Amino acid sequence: MEPENLAILLREPFDQMTDLLYERLAARGFDDFRVAHGAVFQFVDDSGTRIGVLADRAGVTKQAMAELVRHLESIGYVERTADPTDKRAQLIRTTAKGNDVFAVVRELINELEAYAKDQMGADSYQELRNLLERLQGVLTGFSRP
Repeated sequence: MEPENLAILLREPFDQMTDLLYERLAARGFDDFRVAHGAVFQFVDDSGTRIGVLADRAGVTKQAMAELVRHLESIGYVERTADPTDKRAQLIRTTAKGNDVFAVVRELINELEAYAKDQMGADSYQELRNLLERLQGVLTGFSRP
């Protein structure tokens, strides 16, 4: 059997971690938090972020991001605040409930990393991290069409 390509080898562990995360979130009472919500949560700054910036970072349209933010706002995960640098603009920030999601994420990631280090051995785990960081740098330099 032919070995998996690099993209699949990277995707599968990520998908496994994502599944574990949403199971953990549901078990902690965040059963309305969905994968799509990550498009906001992984790109929002602590001080708040404009919808257009969130859309650019997530690679979606401004309209799609605005709809996602409206939904998250309606279920209490984010709020809109005035942008102190431009009174016409609004910033999106996580609420206390949204910050609780981040706490669950950090907790699980710490557990998963400790488990991986234990199962793989500290040296192998560190080598994997080093290689992934190196790969990220290499791919950043890849020529685009």
